Amino acid sequence: MTRLSRYFLPTTREAPADAEAASHRLLVRAGLARQLGAGMWTWLPAGWRAHRKVEQIIREELDAIGAAEVLMPVLQPAELWKRSGRYDIDEVFKLRDRRGAELVLAMTHEENLTWHIAREVRSYRDLPKLLYHFQTKERDEPRPRAGVLRTREFIMKDSYSFDRDLEGLDRSYELHIEAYDHIFDRSGLEWYRVESDVGMMGGLGAHEYMAPCAAGENEVALSEAGYAANVEVASATPQPIDGLPEPLPEPRPVETPGATTIDAVSRMLGVPAGALIKAFPLFVDGRGPALVVIRGDHRLNEVKLRNALGAAARPAEPEEVRENFGAEGGFIGPVRAQVEVLADEALRGLSGLVAGGNEPDVHLVGVEPGRDFKATWVDVRRVEPGDTCPNGATIRIEPAIEVGNIFKLGLRYSEPLGAHYLDEEGREQPIWMGSYGIGPARIVAAAIEQFHDEHGIAWPRSVAPFDVELVTLGRQGEEARRVADVLYEQLRGVGLDVLYDDREMSAGEKFADAELLGCPLRLTVGRRSIEAGEVDVQIRRGREKRSVPLDGAAEAAADLFYTLP
Repeated sequence: MTRLSRYFLPTTREAPADAEAASHRLLVRAGLARQLGAGMWTWLPAGWRAHRKVEQIIREELDAIGAAEVLMPVLQPAELWKRSGRYDIDEVFKLRDRRGAELVLAMTHEENLTWHIAREVRSYRDLPKLLYHFQTKERDEPRPRAGVLRTREFIMKDSYSFDRDLEGLDRSYELHIEAYDHIFDRSGLEWYRVESDVGMMGGLGAHEYMAPCAAGENEVALSEAGYAANVEVASATPQPIDGLPEPLPEPRPVETPGATTIDAVSRMLGVPAGALIKAFPLFVDGRGPALVVIRGDHRLNEVKLRNALGAAARPAEPEEVRENFGAEGGFIGPVRAQVEVLADEALRGLSGLVAGGNEPDVHLVGVEPGRDFKATWVDVRRVEPGDTCPNGATIRIEPAIEVGNIFKLGLRYSEPLGAHYLDEEGREQPIWMGSYGIGPARIVAAAIEQFHDEHGIAWPRSVAPFDVELVTLGRQGEEARRVADVLYEQLRGVGLDVLYDDREMSAGEKFADAELLGCPLRLTVGRRSIEAGEVDVQIRRGREKRSVPLDGAAEAAADLFYTLP
């Protein structure tokens, strides 16, 4: 019996002072969740119902592709994470037990399951395998924010595929794409599948599932031609430079006293920012100093830079710039550079450019990449709105919430953790692996972000905590209360999840709470509706009002509910 007079749904009129995202505000105001500490959240009954509905959608679609559910521990031996090379990641919670043994609180379970597979799988006949679980994850998040979108503890669905070879991994990956597409369609979200960086997971390739919304902490590059990629890895043809200076036979030095920024040089020389070469002096792990150059109107993409270098890098300190680059900050350039130069592809084929002269208060004009300096060509710039995608369409950039990700891990974990099998000829081969994650809490938050108005949440039907909220305007002993009690049982009898507001409160208070919680349908039984032989209906999305005959109201409500988005 889900009666509001007994249910724990602590709604509030005021949002938390630190709440910036709509989902943060409404999770608290609608009584769905409460914060215990920074990045630590308690799901209250109605919020947990929405979370569990998301979990069930995920479970059904993974079962449909042949995956089997397991459960693995959060607490794990540190040794496994040391063997995989992930123990030193800052976000991993590390601890010791009373005997001094090193442990971690897992934020993902590749090491755990690969360890088991290494001991249980012996033959090619044992493969492929698809396994998944829902489990609490721990992450030493430095800046928890946006309610449940970035937390220190959260529940994730992780699934893992184990195959004989790359071809098998590709099949498992496609199966998960099929399952994930169905999951996000069923969740009612607007979503994109985009190319992404493998990040700390490692491997051969990855995609993310993104739900566009203003509160999203990721940015997605999209085009009408179907291009979709996280801006961390997106590539595009840059917009042309208007007003590019005429080429010169060779670079010529010009005095630029005190002009150490792109804007200052652009104004002083009367050239567009895109005609300048922006230089970044770096120290690359294991390689030493290097100079990265991009167009002056572009921004450096640190993820693409790390991937291009194949190593981490840091900016050079001022003294290091003088010592290793032979220049002063603000006047560094690639011509006659004393270090390795990496040039962004957007500079290729340009001429008449302006670059630092590698001496104080001097720049060079008429610089032509390839003629005046040699470089390794790389794609390290951030894609900008208005660029052109590989299919020829204009790029736009939208903020989005990452709600899922899939990775082709390849041999990233099987080799260090010893996961091998014997093939048909009895030869030992490494197991090929994939990893696939979904955050149910993020789907809940994304649904709120995409579907709310000034009155509250307007849930998609599939993930709403309740299908119908039934509101009675009658008090104990009144006919409206008796009719509502009967209708409550009838609604449950036709298979609807019903929240029954039987509280002794004003109609206005009940309606305000109902719109805040946002169940797809609201049915209201009062004296006037009974006299008219009707039940008042509100479709929450759009706040459309209707009525249905009192006789057969439960069946009519069910029919209407299943037509809703």
